[in-house]
Amino acid sequence: MKFHSHHGVLSQETIIGASYEVNVLIEADLTKAYESDNVEDTINYADVYDLIKAEMSIPSKLLEHIAGRIYNKISNQYPEIISLEVSVAKLNPPVDGEMDKSEIVISN
Repeated sequence: MKFHSHHGVLSQETIIGASYEVNVLIEADLTKAYESDNVEDTINYADVYDLIKAEMSIPSKLLEHIAGRIYNKISNQYPEIISLEVSVAKLNPPVDGEMDKSEIVISN
């Protein structure tokens, strides 16, 4: 998922914003969904996207804070999750050099 958000420690980052990439890996027992073919029997990725989009709109200083909030929201919303991995990357971060992205990964 890609977002333009206003996170960062530097004041210019919170004003101008930057591009971010969020990836989520969910492991859950989805037997009911693949037998029923009913979206109500699965973890709906559109709902997960909306949850992440809402969290990305709340400014934070640290990637760790953003990833932790997303991780907690998904975990609380979907207790059937067996394992979860959330990564948040800031693309082209403001460093004195060339860097594609700075990324944090939280998992259980």
